[in-house]
Amino acid sequence: MQLIGGVMYRVKFGDIQPESTHSPLKRGINPSFILPVDGVYHHLDILISKFKGNSPPQRRKRKQLAKEVNVSERKRSSRGMTTVHAPAVAPDEIKVPAMSGQEAIFLGWQETEFGDLFPLYNIQKTSHPSNQSTVTEETLHSMHLRTPRTPSPFPGVGPAPWAKLGTELTNLATAREAIEAAGLNYTVVKKPLKEVVELNHLADDSHRWATVRTDTGDVLGIVGDMYEPTQNRDAFAFFDNLVGADEAIYDTAGALGHGEHIWILAKLPGFIKVRGKDIVNKYLLLSNSHDGISPVRVKLTPVRVVCNNTLSAALQGAGEVRIRHSSNAPKDLKQALSLLGLSNTLYGQLEVIFDRMALTKITDKQLLDYVKALVPDTEEDEDKASAKEIQKTCLDLYESGQGAELSRGTLWGAFNCVTEYTDHKMEKNPDVRLPSIWFGRGAQLKLKAFQLAERMM
Repeated sequence: MQLIGGVMYRVKFGDIQPESTHSPLKRGINPSFILPVDGVYHHLDILISKFKGNSPPQRRKRKQLAKEVNVSERKRSSRGMTTVHAPAVAPDEIKVPAMSGQEAIFLGWQETEFGDLFPLYNIQKTSHPSNQSTVTEETLHSMHLRTPRTPSPFPGVGPAPWAKLGTELTNLATAREAIEAAGLNYTVVKKPLKEVVELNHLADDSHRWATVRTDTGDVLGIVGDMYEPTQNRDAFAFFDNLVGADEAIYDTAGALGHGEHIWILAKLPGFIKVRGKDIVNKYLLLSNSHDGISPVRVKLTPVRVVCNNTLSAALQGAGEVRIRHSSNAPKDLKQALSLLGLSNTLYGQLEVIFDRMALTKITDKQLLDYVKALVPDTEEDEDKASAKEIQKTCLDLYESGQGAELSRGTLWGAFNCVTEYTDHKMEKNPDVRLPSIWFGRGAQLKLKAFQLAERMM
């Protein structure tokens, strides 16, 4: 017996060679993203013969089963049962062991007959009653099991902009553990500016202070009397309750510059599926700074899987919390809980907006007008690249950028050609790129692109 989608069914496993009509090769999916098991494809025969009648209760049960596994039913009248094909393997055939403390492993992506993609996992928690069961992400979440890192279903996707600047986190329960694992648990103190003036060639100012890393001596910023450092190890403790309740997972953490900014990406459960197949991961970006300018920030950060673009969005002023560095910061950090409580609602709103963009067809003229409105002919970027060149880059990305085949001809494609430009083309210096994408001119351009797209729907 095997537990699938929270319901117990008898499961029969059988080998199917790639040339079989059941092979994922026949279904338009790269097999390397279906099953990493010795090139042999497997399928599940879910026997539901007791539900094969046509009475209303039996029909409802079949519909429920199809919904649980997130695929449509395929009738096999000759055998009187329903077959659902899935990239799963028998428990004793799983070749990739779970990492220490990992509660499930990723098996592969599956595609429904309607083109919707969804991932499948195998539970690896020996003390769990459903250990070794193959389930969907929704079922993992309902069982309060942590979803493992899930690779993209699209081959050839480049690395995320933060990939080389952060440390991947695995099975960490608290923000303090995440900070320590990423080597960010240094202490920052305030020192009178005059104590560091010779070392850093700064003008004397008796009313100004420097923020200094105690481990390296680096000066991270110049601040005033009211400024109080918020230590990295304490900045995001408010978030631990969500991680403890399996409502989020600490995913990646890193620093910018000499440590004047640190950040954690936290992955929320589930995905946004634009038209079923264009998948957007749901993240929250947590950032702390010591430069005297930037506050503690918590913001929604959707990431399109096919291209690793971060999709800035504005939802009626919601979607971000900022807390100033002051003696009130610990109390004010509780404000962030309001965003956390709204995060699933806000992401639900984004899914509706993204779907509407994907349904909105645009002409070549509308696309050109959209790009020119965001990058007017009279402007030039800081690297002296002309506005015409930027416009051409965006138009080229619309036609042939990462994931263009999923969005070409739509407003969704127009929005994403701008996000791909900002995330992968705008800044040549990798030290500048990530701050621009998340907080700087790249983020501002993406926000303008989102707002303009909303007005065009």
